[in-house]
Amino acid sequence: MTSARRIAAPVALALSIALVPLLSGCMGNPIESVIEGATGGEVDLGGSSLPSGYPEQEVPVIDGEILFGGGLGSGDSKVFNVTIRVSGETAIDDIRAQLEGAGIVAQADVGGAAAGTFVGTSDAWGVLVVVSEDGTNGWVANYTVTPAVTP
Repeated sequence: MTSARRIAAPVALALSIALVPLLSGCMGNPIESVIEGATGGEVDLGGSSLPSGYPEQEVPVIDGEILFGGGLGSGDSKVFNVTIRVSGETAIDDIRAQLEGAGIVAQADVGGAAAGTFVGTSDAWGVLVVVSEDGTNGWVANYTVTPAVTP
C-alpha cells in the first residue's frame, strides 16, 4: 500500500462519518464513490443499518436506532463504524457487559455513570465504543470495529 493510500484511507473514513448525516436524505451516495476512488478500496455507507459484513455475533451492538452504519475496505481488513441512539447516559454499562459477554476483553474503560469509553479486543477484533450526548440525537453510542492486529 502506498503512503498516500495509508493516509487517504483514515481521512476518507473520517470524512464519510462526518458527512453521512448530511447525505441521509439523498438518493444514492456520491461521497461513497469519491472515497472509493481516493482510497482504492471499498466503502459501504450503509446508512441506517449495520454495514455489510459487520461481525454482529462477535461484536454485538446495543439495541437502539442505528443512525449510521459504514465500512471501509474489504475482506479481512474491513473496518466498521456504527452510531446508535441509546436510552441514556448509563448505556456504556450495558454495552460493556454485552461486549465482555461476547468475549471482548477490556483494555481500557473510562467513564462512569455519565457516558464513557470502552476499548477492548478479542482474537479477531479491536473495539472502541464511545457513549456521549449529541445535541441533535440525544445520547449515542459510536462503535469503531477493526480487525485485530496480528504480530
